[in-house]
Amino acid sequence: MLVNGKWSADWQPVQAKDEKGGFVRQLSTFRNWVTPDGSPGPTGEGGFHAEPGRYHLYVALICPWASRTLIARKLKRLEDAISVSVVEPYLGDQGWQFGDYPGSDRDELNGANYLHEIYSKADPTITGRATVPVLWDKQRQTIVSNESSDIVRMLNSGFGRLADDTYDLYPEALRPDVDALNDRIYPRLNNGVYRTGFATTQEAYEEAFREVFATLGELEQMLEGRTFLLGKRVTETDVRLFVTTARFDAAYHGLFKCNLRRLADYSNLSAHLERMLALPGVGGTVNIDHIKRGYYSMRSLNPNGIVPVGPDLPFARLLG
Repeated sequence: MLVNGKWSADWQPVQAKDEKGGFVRQLSTFRNWVTPDGSPGPTGEGGFHAEPGRYHLYVALICPWASRTLIARKLKRLEDAISVSVVEPYLGDQGWQFGDYPGSDRDELNGANYLHEIYSKADPTITGRATVPVLWDKQRQTIVSNESSDIVRMLNSGFGRLADDTYDLYPEALRPDVDALNDRIYPRLNNGVYRTGFATTQEAYEEAFREVFATLGELEQMLEGRTFLLGKRVTETDVRLFVTTARFDAAYHGLFKCNLRRLADYSNLSAHLERMLALPGVGGTVNIDHIKRGYYSMRSLNPNGIVPVGPDLPFARLLG
């Protein structure tokens, strides 16, 4: 992690633990917003005006949080307005790094070798972890936000006329339902698989494990007869579910010991995953090679670094 702007220790997946030995995720440190007129958003300071070519996303294809932002960028057709750099899938001693692994990029924008250098450039005294995604402001040479949920909403509505309005991921009429479902899915499933995989006691593991599969069961029932979670319209909650289900059988089932059932054993959740992949550009945000090589590079969970050949994923045919 970074201490006073300097890298001070090898990267470790477990950020903090609670009294039961459960995984506790670090809070995001940059919480500004891009808005159509540059006024302040719900958090942070103002001055981040929506302009074509001004902003840049740093992402990892293994990371579900970063993938949320890539999907929103695709659905809002902001590819020409916001450039992207993809880090390598491997998590080394200095965390995320740039390079030449297939599907990854060098940092042509800032010339960094490691993502933590981007954080130090934004704040030379920062203490904390260097996480993805990062929304970077080329004009002010700083990080706008490293909170994926905020970035998704910025991409949905903060870029005004620069964005396509075919998809509204946070429609006003559904906002209470979206917020309520997000609050259920995030701790029990999105972060629940991490709480399972990074648990350091049997008690913490079993508690998280039960919540993961209880939630999958609830969502399987909820999707009966529905196209998306809240009806016929795709929302950010569908994106949140998708980034976890797309990684479930390839990584969480094996490495994270979420092995009661496979995602493929749930017919409605599998159908939802395929419907998400059918949306414009979404398949191109899923890279199974990066996902497997990234997760299985975590030495604390997989000391020998062996990447499994399988599984045979039914939805792989739909990937772009």
